[in-house]
Amino acid sequence: MATSKSAKIQAEMEKVKAKISEAQARLKELEQKHREAENEEIVDIVRGMSVPLDELPLLLQKLRGTSGQAGQKSAPAGEEAAE
Repeated sequence: MATSKSAKIQAEMEKVKAKISEAQARLKELEQKHREAENEEIVDIVRGMSVPLDELPLLLQKLRGTSGQAGQKSAPAGEEAAE
């Protein structure tokens, strides 16, 4: 009976390991989709700007440092354009 009990536990461990592997694969997939979405957002922002290419790295660096503030600054500009 001890062998049967340990075999059941081993089988359950294998099931859990399989679920963990599936979850890790899903996590990697979601992380990749997230990176792609962020890249698309950056491309969309850059396309809407008229910035010389040599100034672009500095601008992107500034945007990364103030990402929360950049979103707030763009809202009033959009309101002014709509009026």
